[in-house]
Amino acid sequence: MRSGEGMARSEGSGGEPNRAKGVPPWADPVSRRTVLKGMGAGALALGAGGFLEACSNSIKGSGGGTAGKITIGFVSPQTGALAGFASGDNFVVDTIRKTSPYKSGFKVGGKTYTVDILVKDSQSDPNRASEVTRELITSDHADIVVTSSTPETTNPVATACETAGVPCVSTVVPWQAWYFARQADPKNPQPFKYTTMFFFGAEAFGGCFIPMWNAIPTNKVVAGMWPNDPDGNAFRAAWPGMAKSAGYTIVDGGAYQDGTTDYTSMISKFKSHDCELFTNAPLPPDFNTFWKQASQQGFKPKLATVAKVLLFPSDTEALGDLVNNIATDSWWGPYMPFKSSLDGMTTKQLADNYQTSSGQQWLQTLGSTYSLFEVAHQAMTAASDPHDKQAVAAQLFKVNYAGMSGPLDFTTGPHIDPADQTSPTIPGIGIVSPVGVQWKKGTTYPWEMVVVDNSLNKDVPIGGQLEPTNP
Repeated sequence: MRSGEGMARSEGSGGEPNRAKGVPPWADPVSRRTVLKGMGAGALALGAGGFLEACSNSIKGSGGGTAGKITIGFVSPQTGALAGFASGDNFVVDTIRKTSPYKSGFKVGGKTYTVDILVKDSQSDPNRASEVTRELITSDHADIVVTSSTPETTNPVATACETAGVPCVSTVVPWQAWYFARQADPKNPQPFKYTTMFFFGAEAFGGCFIPMWNAIPTNKVVAGMWPNDPDGNAFRAAWPGMAKSAGYTIVDGGAYQDGTTDYTSMISKFKSHDCELFTNAPLPPDFNTFWKQASQQGFKPKLATVAKVLLFPSDTEALGDLVNNIATDSWWGPYMPFKSSLDGMTTKQLADNYQTSSGQQWLQTLGSTYSLFEVAHQAMTAASDPHDKQAVAAQLFKVNYAGMSGPLDFTTGPHIDPADQTSPTIPGIGIVSPVGVQWKKGTTYPWEMVVVDNSLNKDVPIGGQLEPTNP
């Protein structure tokens, strides 16, 4: 059961939604109104991405690609603060190009189309993400654009595509930060016609982190480090309710600006409230700065469960031994029992091939980036004409298959309010089920991810014991 499923929302005497039998306590309070309340104008700015005016004269749904060729644009942050997310992207693109459908061409309606993948670097800058998407649409005549890694990249790309009427698939972005932040009126969200995504939402972090909190004896006081950006504000809105339902209290460190270099006041606040647990959703460089300062100033929570950071091996290098037993979420890895829909390659084979080819440790975005091109293949080969953007977009919303990231169903999607299982679902969003992992000293590499909790995905085996970050 997906986190939050099976819930009837009725107000109890305490003012909290009543849970249906079997629904975990962390699932029910992630209401749409609390997420919206936390997002604010900064999130909306990322949604627009500076592209609306540039695309105002676009003809929606028109063709544009070369007759016998399909052009797929790919935008990811290959340089800049978010580069860790994209460090395996070029390897994945090369791997995709060698699969039979991409090498031999897509067969659509009795015709075979060659496939050209054009890669663009957002430079971890939302404005640059919009700029390169405009190039893909207006100069390269992309038939579809795929994009990955945080709202700073995916949101301006997706908004550019929605405005221009170009099919788009995003991943590695919580669905709330992708869906609500891109609305003209987040309080009255309207469905998108051309843009889709797959990943999970804020409610899944509760399903992933709270079981790990429960396994470590603490005073149940949780420090929350969330910046004033789309991810941070979505988490700030969602976590207090999830934590309260599970018997935990959140201490919010404050909506700081990305790039902050001095966290003394935040650390002092966490220490004064005796926070024995920690969670966050910052930019990776900001967490490195914070965690080093926290150690120096004596803030050492018993268990740290982090989001958006320490997702990749390269992130561990800056912290050294300070990374030991920090927990995070894992949406993909060689321990997942999945295989490619393009050629049958397993998750372990993809990870092993990357390590052999690059000499670097596998990373989670290998699988999600791979699946972007699986989804593109699914939609474009199902359309009667791969250059008909309306037809391809319509097929994106019908995608329902199993591949490198496991089963992905775009036909239903999450409930618009996960706390209300009678609320409408959002088509065009495929949900991935993550597991809880900890960074532990490895045998092949200095630090390795070990699965320590599979509450949301029982198909993934437990690989080790959950241990305190700071005993």
